[in-house]
Amino acid sequence: MARAASRRGAVVFAVFSLLLASPAAAQDSLPPAPYAYKQLPNPDQEARAQALMETLRCLKCQSQSIADSDAPMAGDMRHQVRTRIAAGEDPEEIRQWLIERYGDYVSYTPQLRPMTWPLFAAPAAFLVLAALLLRKRFRRGNGDGGVDEPDVEGLEDNA
Repeated sequence: MARAASRRGAVVFAVFSLLLASPAAAQDSLPPAPYAYKQLPNPDQEARAQALMETLRCLKCQSQSIADSDAPMAGDMRHQVRTRIAAGEDPEEIRQWLIERYGDYVSYTPQLRPMTWPLFAAPAAFLVLAALLLRKRFRRGNGDGGVDEPDVEGLEDNA
């Protein structure tokens, strides 16, 4: 009886695991978008698309731009950029659309907004705090009985 219950539990676990894994497997089985790996016919448009793609972060790789990444999501983003450039959109409009869709993290050049101002203010605050702490530390070392100078008169008496 216990063996049948354990076998049933294993079957349920296997079915549940397959159901969870199938969306992940389906994601990479789709064919790449048409402009994911193909350049635009107009060299000027392709240059603008390349310049924009190098300033956008791959959300899967996180350390590469979408121009350098081979991730399927980066290919889809390259396709979107190239399609919109070919349609005549301004690169900055495309950047704003991607930021609205994926968040501020997609751009290597974050913008000053209410949500991101701590990122810009934190380094300055840390520098001010460090300067105050160092100033306090050096003042304390000079003012309250630091190293005394040697008694030159006492040395001359012993000689």
